[in-house]
Amino acid sequence: MRLACIGECMIELSDAEAGLTRSFGGDTLNTAIYAARTGRLQGLSVDYVTALGDDPYSAAMLAAWADEGVGTETVRRMPGRMPGLYMIRTAGEGERSFYYWRSAAAAKEMFDGADGAKLAARLRDYDWIYFSGITLGVLTLDGALVLFEALRQASAAGARIVYDSNYRPRLWEDAEAAKAANEVALGWADIVLPSFDDERALYGDRTPAATAARIARRGPEEIVVKDGSGDVLVLADAATSILKGNPHPRPVDTTAAGDSFNAAYIAARAAGQSPMDAARAGANLAYRVIGVRGAIMPDEGNA
Repeated sequence: MRLACIGECMIELSDAEAGLTRSFGGDTLNTAIYAARTGRLQGLSVDYVTALGDDPYSAAMLAAWADEGVGTETVRRMPGRMPGLYMIRTAGEGERSFYYWRSAAAAKEMFDGADGAKLAARLRDYDWIYFSGITLGVLTLDGALVLFEALRQASAAGARIVYDSNYRPRLWEDAEAAKAANEVALGWADIVLPSFDDERALYGDRTPAATAARIARRGPEEIVVKDGSGDVLVLADAATSILKGNPHPRPVDTTAAGDSFNAAYIAARAAGQSPMDAARAGANLAYRVIGVRGAIMPDEGNA
């Protein structure tokens, strides 16, 4: 089984008491790494689809992904370009704030032009495709349209499309633009893995059940609504189940909690596990991730 994760990786600076530390991160990249770790014993191969420059940081990113077992053949290299940059500040309870510098990031144009169209066409080779609202927010309008057409073709060829809305207001002109792109994405998705906080911020949903019901009307057959440390709502086969939350007693850093949940969920579903078992796998991995600092915890060999 082959999984493509589409999005942007950025240079990450973490502002901690010991000073600044540098790493690489991005929502779908975090998911790709955790999916590669989780799926390595289940026959799942993971590739990352993005664009980078020809600078030393882009080269370091590629080497780091390869070390994690994430395929890099679907990374478009754009001469003279660079990755974006962001900084994380983490509060005492593990909640974090993000500050971005990404206006000239190569990933914005990954699907633009003839080379972008060739990259998008390669999505037909995958069994599973994962992308997020951040992916859509980063892309140019032309690039987003190319991606949607590629998703249509991949779906027709039998791929399972997985989407997390991951709403970030700063990426959109306004909420209506974000909703318009989100609605198109929901129309192509088979599985949707939203966080309730994002859905409440964008749509004003009052409960996770309201989020699931609204998304179901767009056609996705499987919806899993994450609610921070609270319960996880799983809507599959027209039935709703609840996975009770397990709050972490000492959260250190909530970065990548949702990304890691998505990774374990996709890997479990690709391996044939039920939606509820996949949700348990996702919750268990996210629980471990928020107990350490940084988006990517040390590899224990069987994450």
